[in-house]
Amino acid sequence: MTEKTIDEQTYVPASLAIEAMRDNGYKNTAYAVAELIDNSIQAESNYVQLLCAEKEEELASRRTKRIKMIAVLDNGVGMDAEVLMKALQFGNGTRLGRSNRSGIGRFGMGLPASSISQCKRVDVWSWQNGLENAYHTYLDVTEIKNGITKTIPQPSKKTIPDIWIQAGSEFGKTGTLIVWSEIDRLIWYKASTLIDNSELLIGRMYRKFLNEGKTRIRMAAFNVENPDVFYIEKEALPNDPCYIMSQTSCPDPYNNTPLFEPFGEEARFTVNFHNENHDVMVRFSYAKDEARAKPNAGSTAYGKHAAKNIGISIVRAGRELEIDQSMVIQYDPTERWWGVEVEFPPALDELMGVTNNKQSARNFTEIMAMVERDMDSILKSGKSLNLVKAELEEEGDPRGPLLEIAVFIYNQLNVIRKLLKAQTKGMKSDERYDTNAEKAATDMTDQRKQQGFVGTSDKDEGKSPEEKKEEITNELVESGIEPVIAEQLAANTVANNLKYLFTKTSLEGDAFFTVRPRGGSINVYLNTRHPAFDNLVEVLDESTDDCDAKELGGRLKKASEGLKLLLMAWARYEDELPDGLMKEKAQEARSDWGRIAKGFLRGYF
Repeated sequence: MTEKTIDEQTYVPASLAIEAMRDNGYKNTAYAVAELIDNSIQAESNYVQLLCAEKEEELASRRTKRIKMIAVLDNGVGMDAEVLMKALQFGNGTRLGRSNRSGIGRFGMGLPASSISQCKRVDVWSWQNGLENAYHTYLDVTEIKNGITKTIPQPSKKTIPDIWIQAGSEFGKTGTLIVWSEIDRLIWYKASTLIDNSELLIGRMYRKFLNEGKTRIRMAAFNVENPDVFYIEKEALPNDPCYIMSQTSCPDPYNNTPLFEPFGEEARFTVNFHNENHDVMVRFSYAKDEARAKPNAGSTAYGKHAAKNIGISIVRAGRELEIDQSMVIQYDPTERWWGVEVEFPPALDELMGVTNNKQSARNFTEIMAMVERDMDSILKSGKSLNLVKAELEEEGDPRGPLLEIAVFIYNQLNVIRKLLKAQTKGMKSDERYDTNAEKAATDMTDQRKQQGFVGTSDKDEGKSPEEKKEEITNELVESGIEPVIAEQLAANTVANNLKYLFTKTSLEGDAFFTVRPRGGSINVYLNTRHPAFDNLVEVLDESTDDCDAKELGGRLKKASEGLKLLLMAWARYEDELPDGLMKEKAQEARSDWGRIAKGFLRGYF
């Protein structure tokens, strides 16, 4: 075998390089289209058109329409021959330096990378003095792979095809037309599916531009044989995940009025990066009371719309990068009812970790995930926020300046979640007195009394119903239950001759629950301040009306893990007791409780 030179060993043929670059990580076709819209908005276009040309094809058993070409047309400032040549070169562009970062563009990868991720050929026409003076060039994957060409052809004047003249509207004296053909990598091959999925995403990405009237985005579909007849034609509406805008894509009655209301004032964080100060803005919102007034609000059209926008919206220069779900409680459908928006300037791209396809801000999402995962341990360690931040900076971690923002969001979200729970108080099953378990336990207790087992609470069973109700009410109120609810719970317990009353309240100390007999009833209080409450009880008690299978599965898994941890905590408690009387009594208590639990569970199930 002949020894190769270093240059020969490291040489990568253009055919392999272009094929590798096609796998550049765009989440779907809508994200790839968004790269072209970015360029249009950066070019000062106030009208962008997404045009889908379909053709009927014969399949095995039927005829169907499939997308043959996709075009993005704008009325921006257009490009001369020199700039057009750069536009199709990878890693080239006019806004690569820090001093040129003034808008949503920057990386010099968007047009070629997004295009070849979906098709084998992209043609570009651009004009600055009327359509008749349009320059044209193209990038063809097949030609590059076959060695026919190794460079982007020099732009030359070329007439725009009639199909796009007929399909487009409001052509400007300046503008650009980008056409994808030889399409082979679309996720959605029907125009209706592509437009439906793109409408939600594009409306969210560019909501600020749409809401402020800076641009309009038209979406249309037609048959290649009739390019002036549209069977789909609509303009994108803003899709605001914070739901504080009016005139949006949110369904009636919240299409013309906000679904949410702001939570507090917007917060401004000044971040020093490369010896320059830049502002990061954070905004919060949550659902209006009236939007959640009905028990099944999540199943309404607007509730389902909100379920598609769950998470923290990360916005760069007015354009959303992604909805981050690092701090979302995945199993909880209530998460759809809050909104958070974080907005930052392009000068912070490296700090935030913005990817070249503008689909995420990796550093920020990582610090968010770290705070969500480790916040409890950080607090228990006694470390101050400044100390943790200093430790990150000492380790050379670039995310240090972002820690304060992430912790602020974490704390504010916890407050908002409490407000959301308060909104639906009185609509959950426990407030409707679903007492099947209490009835079963009462029956089993009666059986034990007949066997001669006597409890402390039994001595009050001979009192009158009014006396019992008053004593139970007083006990509940003393334990922190609101008087009106306490009276209702007591009345329900006495009226149904229940031996047990199960409720929730905030208790001091480390006990998960406490037992307080009163008025012939055994009152069991679950401590809402104990971690077991959120991770075991509440996760099961929340309504499942809004849940899909994935959410429900997540809730059940969390409850299962919570139960295991409780049992392992007891096991450790026994293990740490010294050999002797204390350990024997603990083991006897476990055995006795298990025996009674076996009877109660058998009696119920």
